[in-house]
Amino acid sequence: MAQPQQAYKEERSLGELFSELAGETGTLVRQELSLAQAELTKKATSVGTNVGFLAAGGAVGYAGFLAILAGVIIGISHFIPAWLAAILVGAIVSGTAYFLIMSAIEGIKKTGISPTETVESIKEDAKWLKDQVNN
Repeated sequence: MAQPQQAYKEERSLGELFSELAGETGTLVRQELSLAQAELTKKATSVGTNVGFLAAGGAVGYAGFLAILAGVIIGISHFIPAWLAAILVGAIVSGTAYFLIMSAIEGIKKTGISPTETVESIKEDAKWLKDQVNN
C-alpha cells in the first residue's frame, strides 16, 4: 500500500508541491501566532497578578505601619524632642521603602515577557521548512 502513495507523490507537479508547502506554511504560521499569544497572555497575567498583590499588600500594610510609626514617634519623644523623633523615624522608614521598592522592581524585571517557547518553535519550523524546500 505504501507504493501507490509513493507513486502519487512522484507524479505531483512542482506547482502542486509548492501549493501544498504554502498551505502547510500558512497553517504553521497561524499555529505559531496562536502559541505566541497564549504564552504572552500567561506571562502578562502572572505579572499583573504580582503587581496587584504588591499594591494590595502595600495599601493594607501602610495603614498598620502608620499606626506603629505614630507609637514609635510618641515613645521616642519621651527621650528626644518630638520633631527630632519624627525626622529620625521618617529617615529609617524612607530607607526601608527604597529597599523594598527596588526589590519589587528587580522581581518584575526578572519576569521576561518575550515568548521564548515560540521563538524556539519558530526556529525549529524554519529548519523544517528549509529541509522541505531542499528535498
